[in-house]
Amino acid sequence: MGITPQQFEQIKKRLTAPKAAATAVLGSSLRTTSNNHQIILGVDPSLRGTGYGIIRLGKPHPQALAFGTIVCPAAWEHSRCLVKIAQTLREVLLHHRPTVCVVEGLFYAQNLQTALTMGEARGASMVAAGEAGLEIFEIAPRKVKQAIVGYGAAQKSAVAKMVQRMLHLPELPAADAADALALALAHAQETSRYALNIPKRI
Repeated sequence: MGITPQQFEQIKKRLTAPKAAATAVLGSSLRTTSNNHQIILGVDPSLRGTGYGIIRLGKPHPQALAFGTIVCPAAWEHSRCLVKIAQTLREVLLHHRPTVCVVEGLFYAQNLQTALTMGEARGASMVAAGEAGLEIFEIAPRKVKQAIVGYGAAQKSAVAKMVQRMLHLPELPAADAADALALALAHAQETSRYALNIPKRI
């Protein structure tokens, strides 16, 4: 059965349109998963003490731009803590403009209530990062310690000391802030040119 020239043109358009759309989507995906990030936000989520740390990559060593702990009193209800976590991170993001966020993965050996509470703080942190358009990745606590200290069961104090050394900080950072800075440094290692592990995007 024959077709008219007009029908042939319509068929051609239908066949080529999906390819163009797929190319556009693929190109967008490649751009958003680029690992060429220079300013990295690390977040160690906790309802009562969320640590955050922002580093800028550079030579001769990475530089800490900001770090601290978002402290919420024990008397505060969960919802109030979550608001403070999100609002504080929004302010930090606005000031330092990181392009990627890395959060600590959930540690399932904790009891259920602790895991749920940490998940709430983690969600508030991810909302703030997601609103700012950041790529978000997660790294398991053991992998962070392995990357920073060389031992997956290292103590928090050992992580803090190594973070201080790597970033040339004048003082030892507080534990939660040190963990957040360690997350940022570990992510920088994982996305380096010679890294073997691909970070998990969430």
